[in-house]
Amino acid sequence: MIQDRINRFREALFSADIVVIGAGAGLSTAAGFTYSGERFEKYFSDFGEKYGFSDMYAGGFYPYRTPEEHWAYWSRYILVNRYMDPPKPVYRELFDLVKDKDYFVITTNVDHCFQKAGFDKNRLFYTQGDYGLFQCSVPCHNQTYDNEELIRRMVAEQREMRIPTELIPRCPVCGKPMTMNLRADDKFVQDEGWDTACERYERFISKHKQDNILYLELGVGYNTPAIIKYPFWRLTAQNKRATYACINYGEAFCPEQIRKQSICLNAELSEFIGGI
Repeated sequence: MIQDRINRFREALFSADIVVIGAGAGLSTAAGFTYSGERFEKYFSDFGEKYGFSDMYAGGFYPYRTPEEHWAYWSRYILVNRYMDPPKPVYRELFDLVKDKDYFVITTNVDHCFQKAGFDKNRLFYTQGDYGLFQCSVPCHNQTYDNEELIRRMVAEQREMRIPTELIPRCPVCGKPMTMNLRADDKFVQDEGWDTACERYERFISKHKQDNILYLELGVGYNTPAIIKYPFWRLTAQNKRATYACINYGEAFCPEQIRKQSICLNAELSEFIGGI
Protein backbone atom coordinates (compact mmCIF):
# COMPACT_ATOMS: atom_id res chain seq x y z
CA MET A 1 0.00 0.00 0.00
CA ILE A 2 2.71 2.48 1.02
CA GLN A 3 4.95 1.32 -1.83
CA ASP A 4 2.06 1.84 -4.25
CA ARG A 5 1.78 5.46 -3.10
CA ILE A 6 5.54 5.95 -3.41
CA ASN A 7 5.41 4.58 -6.96
CA ARG A 8 2.48 6.90 -7.75
CA PHE A 9 4.49 9.83 -6.42
CA ARG A 10 7.52 8.96 -8.54
CA GLU A 11 5.33 8.74 -11.62
CA ALA A 12 3.59 12.03 -10.82
CA LEU A 13 6.91 13.81 -10.22
CA PHE A 14 8.69 12.55 -13.31
CA SER A 15 5.71 13.02 -15.63
CA ALA A 16 4.71 16.49 -14.41
CA ASP A 17 5.45 19.40 -16.70
CA ILE A 18 5.27 21.86 -13.80
CA VAL A 19 6.16 21.44 -10.13
CA VAL A 20 5.16 23.84 -7.38
CA ILE A 21 6.84 23.12 -4.04
CA GLY A 22 5.21 24.34 -0.86
CA ALA A 23 7.56 23.92 2.09
CA GLY A 24 7.08 24.30 5.82
CA ALA A 25 9.17 23.92 8.93
CA GLY A 26 9.12 20.14 8.71
CA LEU A 27 11.43 20.23 5.70
CA SER A 28 14.14 22.15 7.55
CA THR A 29 13.70 19.89 10.56
CA ALA A 30 14.29 16.92 8.27
CA ALA A 31 17.44 18.65 7.02
CA GLY A 32 18.75 18.72 10.58
CA PHE A 33 17.75 22.23 11.66
CA THR A 34 16.51 21.06 15.05
CA TYR A 35 16.22 23.50 17.95
CA SER A 36 16.75 21.35 21.02
CA GLY A 37 18.84 18.42 22.17
CA GLU A 38 22.34 17.90 20.81
CA ARG A 39 22.28 20.88 18.47
CA PHE A 40 21.13 23.24 21.22
CA GLU A 41 23.82 21.93 23.55
CA LYS A 42 26.47 22.37 20.88
CA TYR A 43 25.74 26.02 20.17
CA PHE A 44 23.79 27.39 23.15
CA SER A 45 24.70 25.47 26.30
CA ASP A 46 26.19 28.62 27.84
CA PHE A 47 22.97 30.58 27.26
CA GLY A 48 20.90 27.69 28.59
CA GLU A 49 22.97 27.48 31.74
CA LYS A 50 22.85 31.22 32.40
CA TYR A 51 19.20 31.91 31.54
CA GLY A 52 17.55 28.57 32.30
CA PHE A 53 16.06 27.59 28.91
CA SER A 54 16.65 24.33 27.06
CA ASP A 55 15.82 25.02 23.39
CA MET A 56 16.47 27.72 20.82
CA TYR A 57 12.84 28.82 20.53
CA ALA A 58 12.63 29.53 24.24
CA GLY A 59 15.84 31.50 23.95
CA GLY A 60 14.30 33.63 21.24
CA PHE A 61 11.44 34.67 23.53
CA TYR A 62 13.52 35.17 26.67
CA PRO A 63 13.17 38.72 28.15
CA TYR A 64 16.83 39.72 28.11
CA ARG A 65 17.58 42.70 30.34
CA THR A 66 19.73 44.54 27.81
CA PRO A 67 19.96 44.83 24.03
CA GLU A 68 23.58 43.68 24.30
CA GLU A 69 22.36 40.35 25.72
CA HIS A 70 19.44 40.13 23.28
CA TRP A 71 21.69 40.53 20.25
CA ALA A 72 24.34 38.19 21.63
CA TYR A 73 21.73 35.44 21.57
CA TRP A 74 20.06 36.40 18.31
CA SER A 75 23.28 36.93 16.38
CA ARG A 76 24.42 33.44 17.26
CA TYR A 77 20.95 32.07 16.48
CA ILE A 78 20.97 33.71 13.05
CA LEU A 79 24.50 32.56 12.30
CA VAL A 80 23.64 28.95 13.17
CA ASN A 81 20.23 28.81 11.49
CA ARG A 82 20.76 31.08 8.47
CA TYR A 83 24.41 31.26 7.52
CA MET A 84 25.42 27.68 8.32
CA ASP A 85 24.39 24.86 6.00
CA PRO A 86 21.94 22.28 7.40
CA PRO A 87 23.53 19.02 8.59
CA LYS A 88 21.66 16.83 6.10
CA PRO A 89 21.55 17.20 2.28
CA VAL A 90 17.74 17.18 1.99
CA TYR A 91 17.48 20.49 0.15
CA ARG A 92 20.20 19.56 -2.35
CA GLU A 93 18.52 16.21 -2.97
CA LEU A 94 15.20 17.97 -3.53
CA PHE A 95 16.85 20.36 -5.97
CA ASP A 96 18.26 17.43 -7.93
CA LEU A 97 14.71 16.07 -8.30
CA VAL A 98 13.25 19.25 -9.80
CA LYS A 99 16.15 21.20 -11.33
CA ASP A 100 15.22 20.14 -14.86
CA LYS A 101 11.54 20.95 -14.33
CA ASP A 102 9.69 24.23 -14.68
CA TYR A 103 9.34 24.79 -10.94
CA PHE A 104 8.51 27.39 -8.31
CA VAL A 105 8.86 27.34 -4.52
CA ILE A 106 6.67 28.99 -1.92
CA THR A 107 7.81 28.58 1.67
CA THR A 108 7.11 29.81 5.17
CA ASN A 109 10.70 28.96 6.16
CA VAL A 110 13.04 31.86 6.84
CA ASP A 111 16.39 30.04 6.83
CA HIS A 112 17.35 30.51 3.15
CA CYS A 113 18.05 26.80 2.65
CA PHE A 114 16.53 26.66 -0.83
CA GLN A 115 18.83 29.26 -2.33
CA LYS A 116 21.90 27.80 -0.62
CA ALA A 117 21.02 24.41 -2.17
CA GLY A 118 21.03 25.84 -5.69
CA PHE A 119 17.40 26.81 -6.30
CA ASP A 120 17.00 29.83 -8.58
CA LYS A 121 16.28 32.88 -6.39
CA ASN A 122 13.83 34.10 -9.05
CA ARG A 123 11.74 30.98 -8.45
CA LEU A 124 11.48 31.42 -4.68
CA PHE A 125 8.87 33.19 -2.57
CA TYR A 126 9.74 33.46 1.12
CA THR A 127 6.39 34.60 2.51
CA GLN A 128 7.37 35.06 6.15
CA GLY A 129 10.68 36.89 5.86
CA ASP A 130 14.35 36.03 6.14
CA TYR A 131 16.69 35.69 9.12
CA GLY A 132 19.28 37.35 6.89
CA LEU A 133 17.46 40.69 6.79
CA PHE A 134 16.99 43.52 9.30
CA GLN A 135 14.14 46.00 9.26
CA CYS A 136 13.19 49.02 11.33
CA SER A 137 11.20 47.90 14.40
CA VAL A 138 8.71 50.79 14.06
CA PRO A 139 8.82 50.43 10.98
CA CYS A 140 9.38 53.92 9.64
CA HIS A 141 9.96 52.78 6.05
CA ASN A 142 9.56 49.68 3.85
CA GLN A 143 13.13 48.62 3.32
CA THR A 144 15.19 45.70 4.57
CA TYR A 145 18.93 45.38 5.08
CA ASP A 146 21.33 42.45 4.65
CA ASN A 147 22.73 41.60 8.05
CA GLU A 148 25.46 38.99 7.44
CA GLU A 149 28.47 41.23 8.03
CA LEU A 150 27.07 42.69 11.27
CA ILE A 151 25.81 39.34 12.53
CA ARG A 152 29.23 37.79 12.07
CA ARG A 153 30.83 40.70 13.92
CA MET A 154 28.35 40.33 16.79
CA VAL A 155 29.21 36.66 17.13
CA ALA A 156 32.94 37.20 16.86
CA GLU A 157 33.08 40.09 19.31
CA GLN A 158 30.59 39.00 21.97
CA ARG A 159 31.98 38.29 25.42
CA GLU A 160 30.13 36.68 28.33
CA MET A 161 26.97 36.56 26.19
CA ARG A 162 26.94 40.29 25.46
CA ILE A 163 27.83 42.16 22.28
CA PRO A 164 29.65 45.51 22.27
CA THR A 165 27.15 48.36 22.61
CA GLU A 166 28.32 49.96 19.37
CA LEU A 167 27.16 46.90 17.40
CA ILE A 168 23.49 47.22 18.45
CA PRO A 169 21.65 47.66 15.10
CA ARG A 170 19.67 50.86 14.70
CA CYS A 171 17.50 52.12 11.86
CA PRO A 172 19.53 54.37 9.53
CA VAL A 173 16.45 56.55 8.98
CA CYS A 174 14.86 57.11 12.41
CA GLY A 175 17.47 55.70 14.78
CA LYS A 176 15.08 53.29 16.50
CA PRO A 177 16.15 49.68 17.13
CA MET A 178 16.29 47.29 14.20
CA THR A 179 14.71 43.85 14.32
CA MET A 180 14.64 40.74 12.16
CA ASN A 181 12.47 40.77 9.06
CA LEU A 182 10.10 38.06 10.35
CA ARG A 183 6.32 38.06 10.11
CA ALA A 184 5.24 38.15 13.75
CA ASP A 185 2.75 41.05 13.74
CA ASP A 186 1.52 43.93 11.60
CA LYS A 187 4.98 45.54 11.65
CA PHE A 188 6.44 43.05 9.18
CA VAL A 189 8.03 44.89 6.24
CA GLN A 190 7.12 43.61 2.79
CA ASP A 191 9.88 45.29 0.82
CA GLU A 192 10.36 45.56 -2.94
CA GLY A 193 12.00 42.13 -3.06
CA TRP A 194 9.04 40.56 -1.26
CA ASP A 195 6.56 42.22 -3.62
CA THR A 196 8.53 41.11 -6.69
CA ALA A 197 8.70 37.49 -5.49
CA CYS A 198 4.97 37.51 -4.73
CA GLU A 199 4.18 38.83 -8.23
CA ARG A 200 6.41 36.20 -9.85
CA TYR A 201 4.70 33.43 -7.90
CA GLU A 202 1.20 34.67 -8.72
CA ARG A 203 2.07 34.97 -12.43
CA PHE A 204 3.53 31.45 -12.43
CA ILE A 205 0.40 29.98 -10.81
CA SER A 206 -1.91 31.88 -13.14
CA LYS A 207 0.04 30.79 -16.23
CA HIS A 208 0.11 27.10 -15.31
CA LYS A 209 -3.10 26.51 -13.34
CA GLN A 210 -4.57 24.25 -16.06
CA ASP A 211 -1.33 22.44 -16.95
CA ASN A 212 -0.03 19.00 -16.00
CA ILE A 213 1.18 20.21 -12.61
CA LEU A 214 2.32 18.68 -9.33
CA TYR A 215 1.63 20.61 -6.15
CA LEU A 216 4.21 19.16 -3.78
CA GLU A 217 3.63 20.01 -0.13
CA LEU A 218 6.54 19.17 2.19
CA GLY A 219 6.49 19.46 5.98
CA VAL A 220 3.64 21.96 6.16
CA GLY A 221 1.67 21.98 9.41
CA TYR A 222 -1.45 23.83 10.47
CA ASN A 223 0.09 27.01 11.90
CA THR A 224 -0.49 28.93 8.66
CA PRO A 225 -2.52 26.63 6.37
CA ALA A 226 -3.89 29.54 4.31
CA ILE A 227 -0.47 30.22 2.79
CA ILE A 228 0.29 26.85 1.18
CA LYS A 229 -2.04 24.01 2.15
CA TYR A 230 -5.47 25.48 1.41
CA PRO A 231 -4.42 27.15 -1.89
CA PHE A 232 -2.84 23.87 -3.08
CA TRP A 233 -6.10 22.03 -2.31
CA ARG A 234 -8.15 24.65 -4.16
CA LEU A 235 -5.86 24.74 -7.19
CA THR A 236 -5.89 20.95 -7.43
CA ALA A 237 -9.69 20.88 -7.27
CA GLN A 238 -9.87 23.40 -10.12
CA ASN A 239 -7.61 21.42 -12.48
CA LYS A 240 -8.28 17.78 -13.38
CA ARG A 241 -4.71 17.49 -14.69
CA ALA A 242 -3.22 18.48 -11.33
CA THR A 243 -1.81 16.17 -8.66
CA TYR A 244 -1.49 17.11 -5.01
CA ALA A 245 1.21 15.32 -3.01
CA CYS A 246 1.54 15.79 0.73
CA ILE A 247 4.62 14.33 2.41
CA ASN A 248 4.56 14.97 6.14
CA TYR A 249 5.26 12.58 8.98
CA GLY A 250 2.04 12.23 10.99
CA GLU A 251 0.17 15.02 9.16
CA ALA A 252 -0.36 13.80 5.60
CA PHE A 253 -3.97 14.55 4.71
CA CYS A 254 -6.21 15.81 1.90
CA PRO A 255 -9.92 16.61 1.63
CA GLU A 256 -12.25 14.04 0.13
CA GLN A 257 -12.97 16.27 -2.88
CA ILE A 258 -9.45 15.80 -4.28
CA ARG A 259 -8.63 12.34 -2.91
CA LYS A 260 -8.40 10.73 -6.36
CA GLN A 261 -5.89 13.39 -7.42
CA SER A 262 -3.84 13.18 -4.24
CA ILE A 263 -0.93 11.22 -2.84
CA CYS A 264 -0.57 11.49 0.94
CA LEU A 265 2.45 9.89 2.58
CA ASN A 266 3.29 9.79 6.27
CA ALA A 267 7.04 9.62 5.78
CA GLU A 268 10.21 11.05 7.29
CA LEU A 269 11.22 13.62 4.72
CA SER A 270 14.98 13.10 4.73
CA GLU A 271 14.60 9.39 4.08
CA PHE A 272 11.82 9.86 1.56
CA ILE A 273 13.48 12.54 -0.59
CA GLY A 274 16.80 10.75 -0.50
CA GLY A 275 15.17 7.56 -1.67
CA ILE A 276 13.30 8.86 -4.72
